[in-house]
Amino acid sequence: MINGIINLKKEAGMTSHDAVFKLRKILQEKKIGHGGTLDPDVTGVLPIAVGKATRVLEYMTESGKVYEGQITLGYSTTTEDASGELVRETPIKAGQLTDEQVDQAMSSFLGEITQIPPMYSAVKVNGRKLYDYARAGETVERPQRQVTIGAFVRTSPLSFKDGLCRFDFRVACGKGTYVRTLAVDLGAKLGCASHMSALRRTASAGLQLEQAHNLSELADKVAAGDYDFLLPIEYGVLDLTRVDLSDEQKQEISFGRFIDLQTEEPQEQVLAAFYQGHLVAILEKGNQIYKPRKVFI
Repeated sequence: MINGIINLKKEAGMTSHDAVFKLRKILQEKKIGHGGTLDPDVTGVLPIAVGKATRVLEYMTESGKVYEGQITLGYSTTTEDASGELVRETPIKAGQLTDEQVDQAMSSFLGEITQIPPMYSAVKVNGRKLYDYARAGETVERPQRQVTIGAFVRTSPLSFKDGLCRFDFRVACGKGTYVRTLAVDLGAKLGCASHMSALRRTASAGLQLEQAHNLSELADKVAAGDYDFLLPIEYGVLDLTRVDLSDEQKQEISFGRFIDLQTEEPQEQVLAAFYQGHLVAILEKGNQIYKPRKVFI
C-alpha cells in the first residue's frame, strides 16, 4: 500500500473529486482523499492524502491557505465568478476609483469577518446543497459564517477598459472562506457590482505551488517507478503544535493510554506527538492529561 501526501497542481475544468478519481487510477490505490475543495475553474495546490495519511486529512483541511487571482468591478454574476450569468452591471469610468480607495476597502476585511456563502456552493441547508437550490431556481436563507482573513492586498495597478475595472490580488485566509464572496463584498463596499474573474491557490497545508505536480507528471513518474513525489505523513500536521515524546510516553501511547505532558500553559487542545522525528499520534486534551485520538504505530 502507498502512504503519504501529494502536492497536486489541479488544473482548470475538473472538480477536486475528479482529481482524486484520476489519481486512484494512476496509483492503483482506493484510499485517497483531498484536503480543501477547489472549484472547477480554480487551479493550484490541492493537498492529497494516500493510504494511512488520509487519517490526517482533517488537519490539512483546517490549515490556512493563500490564493492569487483577479477581481473585476463593473458587473456581477450568478456564481460570483467568471463562469456565471450576468446579474447586474455598474459601468465604471476610467479614474472613477483610485488605488487608495481600493486598498482601504480591502484592508477593512482583515481579521474575523462574517460571510454569507454563495448560492452556487456545496454548503448544505436542510440537507440539500445550496447549488441544488440554485440550479432549481429556488432561493433559501443562507447561514452566516465567521471566517478569518490574514491578508488581502492588491498586487497590480487598477486597469480600466470597456466600463470595467480589473486588478490582481493576493489573500491569505482560514478554513471555510469563499474568495469569490470576498470579491463580491469588496465591490459592494466600493459601491459597484463585482465578481472574481480568476483564481489559483498558491499554498495550502504548508504545500507550495512551486513544488506541485500535475496529473500527467504524476502519471509519468508512476509509470517509471519513481515515487519521489510522495511526502511523509508528517506534512499533514504542520499546523498542529508538536510535542516530542520520551521512550516511556511513546510506549504508553502505543497501548492507547493517557499521558501527562508537562507543557507550559495554556496547553493546546490538540497536539501532534512525535518520536524520533516521526509522527506517532494525534493527542487530545482531557482535563490535565492527553489521550490519543489517533495512533500511527
